[in-house]
Amino acid sequence: MSEQIRPSLRAEPARPSPTLEDLARAAGVSRSTASRAINGGSRVSPEAQAAVDDAVIALGYTPNRAARSLVTRRTSSIALVINEPDARVMMDPFFAAVITGVTEALRETDMQLVLLMSRAGGDPSRTVRYLRGGHVDGAIVVSHHKADGWTEELAASGLPTVFIGRPWDTALGIHYVDVDSFQGARLAALHLAAAGRTRLGTVTGPLDMTAAADRLAGWQAGLREAGLPQGPVAHGDFTAAGGTAAADLLLAQDGRLDGIFAASDLMARGAILAVQSSGRAVPGDVAVVGFDDHLPAPGELPLTTINQPMVEIAAEAGRLLLADIEDPGAGRDPVIYPARLVVRASSTPQAD
Repeated sequence: MSEQIRPSLRAEPARPSPTLEDLARAAGVSRSTASRAINGGSRVSPEAQAAVDDAVIALGYTPNRAARSLVTRRTSSIALVINEPDARVMMDPFFAAVITGVTEALRETDMQLVLLMSRAGGDPSRTVRYLRGGHVDGAIVVSHHKADGWTEELAASGLPTVFIGRPWDTALGIHYVDVDSFQGARLAALHLAAAGRTRLGTVTGPLDMTAAADRLAGWQAGLREAGLPQGPVAHGDFTAAGGTAAADLLLAQDGRLDGIFAASDLMARGAILAVQSSGRAVPGDVAVVGFDDHLPAPGELPLTTINQPMVEIAAEAGRLLLADIEDPGAGRDPVIYPARLVVRASSTPQAD
């Protein structure tokens, strides 16, 4: 019986990945021109760029990102810096909107998002050292506190940086995107006055943040414009629990209080709980206005608030940062979104 001969199962050698030289040869350009074309450099003619693009597709060329990083000094990543404890970031819809907006801005790019959150009692300088260490191409900073020192450090570093919210020192040239917090709080005061409320108090955010400081100033300006006394002020921390504690203080200071403006929706929700726990009704006895315009949970009282289009603001910050990375020397004006009052059931006018 003849022996059956089996075909060889020897694997074919893997085809080597096309090199930059292969790409240049296929496109009919020099190696340096091919390199500039794939790295988005200047001084490449439209004809050469088109030839390189076609060759990339034909060869299935994939740039060596490590080598590209050495040439361009780019990491293809940006940092989103949130100087708040993890628990607050995860529970506050404000930060979810920020992440959604920044991600939207990066959707059509190769940029990766690195999320940096501070730890309770942590050292902000550690974050600054990381940002200055060449790990990212730029940074978006949100929830900035005055004592952080980041404005000065980042301005001196030359790292492309955009703040969401006005930095304390705008003279340093840090680009930023914000909502008109002053005008928003002013509108809240005028709305409550027009609704027939005359004994008004406010729950501020942390006054080491420009958003909280601007909202307090706008609130006080609105009261003056309406011809009403300034009323009690209690300080919160942009959390629901902080809003409840601060509203308890307001109600203790003035038992006839009939209107509260809280500098965030979460604090406004907490204020509503405080009013209800005191045996009074919202809005029958006390009208409540917030700031953010987050969607209410099912069953919650619809909240009158100042609309802050956070997804749009964050997306604009992302686009502005990408532009700064490509052209670091360009001067850009701040982008300020107008405030808009959204009236709902928590502040309906008092019945005659």
